Amino acid sequence: MSDDSTKQSNLPQPAQPAPPAEAPAAPRPAAPRTAVPAAPAERRTTEIDKQRVPMAAKPYRLLALVKQDAVVRVQKEPDDTVLTWPHLLSIEFFAAAMISIFLLFMGLFVNAPLEELANGNVTPAVAKAPWYFVGLQELLAYFHPTVAGVLAPTFILVGAALVPFIDRGPKGDGGSAKPSDRKTGILLFSFFCIAGLTVTLVGAFFRGPGYSWTLPWVSGLEFAL
Repeated sequence: MSDDSTKQSNLPQPAQPAPPAEAPAAPRPAAPRTAVPAAPAERRTTEIDKQRVPMAAKPYRLLALVKQDAVVRVQKEPDDTVLTWPHLLSIEFFAAAMISIFLLFMGLFVNAPLEELANGNVTPAVAKAPWYFVGLQELLAYFHPTVAGVLAPTFILVGAALVPFIDRGPKGDGGSAKPSDRKTGILLFSFFCIAGLTVTLVGAFFRGPGYSWTLPWVSGLEFAL
């Protein structure tokens, strides 16, 4: 019995069937991914970024937004102008005609201060010059003929013409025209005007026959046209 059992134990045992394989598990649904915002990286500010300013923050003119070739400048002429003819010349012609008529009537009704023919053997009394020369005649009563007749008129005329060039004002050529800025020029020109007016009035109203001193309210006026 023991031999039989030993032989049976030495016999190969039948293989046991393998256990059934487990079915693969179904994949689980993936959870929805949520994007996590990344921390903003620090940006270095450069000079170019500083110059990038929004257009709304900058004041722009029209010339800055339009090309230069597209800009056309049209000079607007004044609207309140008239033609020289007939508007201006007609007025000047009318004024010249009226003055001519006035002088014609003056020549018809006012006698010219003419005297008899000159006599070379008789020296006439000193006659008063017309009003536009009586100032020089008054200077002849005080100074030498060269000074009163040549130097003084030349100095007055040339000096009056040079006054604008002597005093040009604080801004140079073409400067200010205010009286407070042109004191030197105004004083010089006023001096010339007052001096010329004074000698003219004295010679016209305070000189009588023979060019002697007289008072107009005592002996009357001796006035030459």
